[in-house]
Amino acid sequence: MYSNTTDTAIFLDKASPAYLGGILEMANARLYRYWGTLTEALRTGLPQNEIKTGAPGLFEGVYADPERLRAFLDGMQGVQLGAFTALCATLDLSTHSRFCDIGGANGTLAAMIATANPQLTGITFDLPAVAPVAEANLARHGVNDRVTAFAGDFFVDEFPPADVYFMGNILHDWSETEKQALIDKAYAGLPSGGILVAIENVIDDDRRTNAFGLLMSLNMLIEVPAGSDYTGAQFDRWARAAGFARTEVRNLAGPTSAAIAHKP
Repeated sequence: MYSNTTDTAIFLDKASPAYLGGILEMANARLYRYWGTLTEALRTGLPQNEIKTGAPGLFEGVYADPERLRAFLDGMQGVQLGAFTALCATLDLSTHSRFCDIGGANGTLAAMIATANPQLTGITFDLPAVAPVAEANLARHGVNDRVTAFAGDFFVDEFPPADVYFMGNILHDWSETEKQALIDKAYAGLPSGGILVAIENVIDDDRRTNAFGLLMSLNMLIEVPAGSDYTGAQFDRWARAAGFARTEVRNLAGPTSAAIAHKP
């Protein structure tokens, strides 16, 4: 006779709201074979995923196929769920009224933030292919009366007005120049007292202890042309260059932290 342990029943049962297995399914469906050419990635510095076979970029390659898109979004949700839960339990948003999740994927973070903060209204902002997925997820969570899915390109379009911007595993997809551009846009869109919250596997400043963050940075070599994970000191430098007065890094769960920039 076989049965789940308490932990596996919580985290590896697809019927559980705390299911984390999406990242394992996505790794099996996509990442495993791409990591098989890690040597080539290290020698050339070039991505090894859909880009290698003709897609213009990671997201264009993934989002063009509804099944691949679903697996990708489920994987991103699973790997971030613990950090999102910790963020909702510890981040005081009582003085804020409107948020926007930049690159909000299937809307899970937006739904959790709205549930934990009933005074907030919000937007999840991502490419057009993702909006219907987010809309359905927001409805399932019962927050679609306060949170809407907005379709757009965060490099091309202005950020929707908000006094809190979230970026969950967004900045590490891009080069330092592009990271700076996104942080600049967040600063421009926030009012005085607003905050930018980047949720990522922020690497320690000595680059010695967050092995997961370092490996995720290596995964960015596999996935995107110029992306990488980063340290708290790097985030602080980019945020101050944009005009933010100060930053902080709060550990959330496991290797994941919230890098928070405060606008004066």
